[in-house]
Order: sequence, then structure tokens, then C-alpha cells
Amino acid sequence: MLSTLRTLIAGVDARAEDRLRDVYAIELIDQKIRETEAQVRAAKSTLASLIQRSRSEQKLLDLLGTRIATLTGRAREALEAGREDMATEAANAVAEMENEATLRQATIDRLDTQTTRLRASVERGHRRVIDLKQGAITARAMRREQGMQAKLHSTLAGTSSADEAQELIDRVVGKDDPLEQAQILADINAGLDHSGLEDRMADAGFGAATKVTGRDVLARLKD
Repeated sequence: MLSTLRTLIAGVDARAEDRLRDVYAIELIDQKIRETEAQVRAAKSTLASLIQRSRSEQKLLDLLGTRIATLTGRAREALEAGREDMATEAANAVAEMENEATLRQATIDRLDTQTTRLRASVERGHRRVIDLKQGAITARAMRREQGMQAKLHSTLAGTSSADEAQELIDRVVGKDDPLEQAQILADINAGLDHSGLEDRMADAGFGAATKVTGRDVLARLKD
């Protein structure tokens, strides 16, 4: 029983987390991009330190090489002059500097290896940030489109301004013509009070005309 409850609670928590991530997806994307940028900046700083240290070691190695060459020359001169004691002292100093040069060269080699590896990581991280920012732009555009589609769907699904506008159009277009309606009413009233009966009978030839027509005027002009 307890195991089942724990499983159900875990499922509910997972769904809640998924819904939360969906709602704040854009904000989470921006935050992850900032974190990635911070990591890349830290890697760049470390890379700069490695390069600086390697250059310092190289300068010291170059200085050692110069001193070794100088002491080696002086030791030869001491031997030629019969000063083996000074030549021996110079030789011991040269030996120590050569051992130091070997250690410094190993340090430089190790730093160069680390620098090469870290430089590649920085370049990958930099490209990754660019890709993420482009993806964020696409995500924002899609989120805006989804929002507009949701609003449009909600509007079309229920009572909307578009529906009200169409209803008003139908009312205006479908409304009876007041002029035609007045003419119909006049015809109805005329039939009820027989006011049009004399005109209809006169037009049919029964009795004198009740009004002057264009034909009457034309006949009068011909006389």
C-alpha cells in the first residue's frame, strides 16, 4: 500500500514538474544559456592562465639556455687557461641549470597539452552557446505562435467578436426594405378601401378615365 502511494505521489510530482517546465520553458532556456556562458567564461579564464604560465616558463627556459651557453663558453676558456677549478665550478652550475631546463621543458610540454585540450573545449563551448541562443530565438518565436494559435482557437471555439460581427451583418442584410414595405402597405390599404377600384376599371375601359395620361396629352397635341 505504502509503495503504491509513493509511486502515485512520485508520478504526480513528475507530471507537475513537467507542466512547470513547459510553462517556464523560455525562462529555463535563458537560465541554462547563462550558466553555459558562465562555464565558458571560466574556461577562457583558465585557458588564459595556462597560456600566461606557459609563456613565463618559456621565458625562464630561454634565459637558462642563454646562461648555459655563456657558462659553457667560460668553462672552456678556464680549461684552456689551466683553471680546472673554475671550469669544474662552471660545469656543476651548467649541470644544475640543464636539469632545471629539463624540468621546465616538461612543464611547458604539459601546459601546452592542457592548453590545446582546453582551447578545443572553449571553442566547442563557444559554438554551443551560439547554437543555444539561436535555438532560444526559435523557441520564443514558436511560443508566440503557439500563444496566438491558442487565442485564435479559443476565440473561434466560443462566442467571439467575429460571431457577433457576423450576426450584425446578417441582421442588416436580412432586414426588410422599408420602402418596399411601405409600398406593400399602401397597396393593401388601397384594396381595403376600394380607392384603387375606379382606376383599375377605367384602365380596363369601363367608364371615363380618372386621371390624365400621357396618351391623352399626345392626342390633344395632335388635334
